Amino acid sequence: MSAPTLQSQLSGLIRLTRWKEYVPFVIPLTILGALLATQRAEVGLDWRLVSVIIANILAVAYAFMINDIEDAPDDARDPDRAARNPITMGEIGIRFGYNACRIVAIITLAFYAMGGGAVLLIGVGTLVLSHLYSWRPVRLKAWPITDIVSHSLMLSGLLLLAGYYTYHNEPGIVWFVAAGVTLVSVYGQLYNQLRDFETDKAAGLHNTAILLGERNTRLAMYLSIALAGLSLLAAVVQMVFPLWLGLVLLISIPISMLFRSQTDMRGTAYVDASGSVQLQGLVIVNLIITVWLIQVIATQLLIL
Repeated sequence: MSAPTLQSQLSGLIRLTRWKEYVPFVIPLTILGALLATQRAEVGLDWRLVSVIIANILAVAYAFMINDIEDAPDDARDPDRAARNPITMGEIGIRFGYNACRIVAIITLAFYAMGGGAVLLIGVGTLVLSHLYSWRPVRLKAWPITDIVSHSLMLSGLLLLAGYYTYHNEPGIVWFVAAGVTLVSVYGQLYNQLRDFETDKAAGLHNTAILLGERNTRLAMYLSIALAGLSLLAAVVQMVFPLWLGLVLLISIPISMLFRSQTDMRGTAYVDASGSVQLQGLVIVNLIITVWLIQVIATQLLIL
């Protein structure tokens, strides 16, 4: 078998990042945090938002990369998971993958630093969690509770806080928003574990879904969504969001119906009814945050 070419390795490296799975939610989460902060601090957006968006994207890329490197032996047991893992498929070597992770981590921290000291600390925490989540000597993902907590923080709560702390250092009532998006991520992780239940069980993992069982995992998913809704409702009642965004929400719902999918956000057949509306929920969130961002930028330009 001939050695892979540089071009094929770069292609495999891009696949290793699995960017399509998270860019659509990393960007709006970061922007949401920044918009909430600038509203409270009564300041304008600037170039730091771009740097923190890039940092958050790279941090999540690191999480996905290290996950697939460490999970390569387990993914080899399942044809579907093996097909999407370039390490398992032999497109890139483990050493090449680890070196790429180190480079990504350094660049990520450089971009976080542009957001200030607090943002850099959040970034360091995100990268550390991302590493420990999959790294076999620790592997937080293999244990109950720690798998859910670490996943929801590194792929949701900390991303929003990185955007927020770029412009303001006192979240206050915004903690309800952070809790809400974190709980949505809890749902996402439980959903993923439910989908991978048999494979994870065969791999000897003892994660939350395996501890709870399939039925209780579904109940926990729905409870997470309910608590997320209550947290966000509390934020709405406290006027964290501009009231006019309610109209945007009403318009976004019918628009989201145009984006029907036969798969969940990961591109696989959904294992639960909630999986069929994941894309539509993401469309609604992106539309609302995009309109809010446009309004803020337009207002800044008019003031200037």
